[in-house]
Amino acid sequence: MAKKKAFALRINEDMLKAIEKWAADEFRSTNGQLEWMLNESLKKAKRAPKKKDTD
Repeated sequence: MAKKKAFALRINEDMLKAIEKWAADEFRSTNGQLEWMLNESLKKAKRAPKKKDTD
């Protein structure tokens, strides 16, 4: 698993509330939802990081 790095994120309060609701609807944490959203956006833009082989 890739190492995770913490960072501060400033976000509009209404946007955060919408993401929190979406996360609850999907049974995810807010952080998990944000990671999923970012990953989906990266895949759609064909910019997702390459997966490393662990063999």
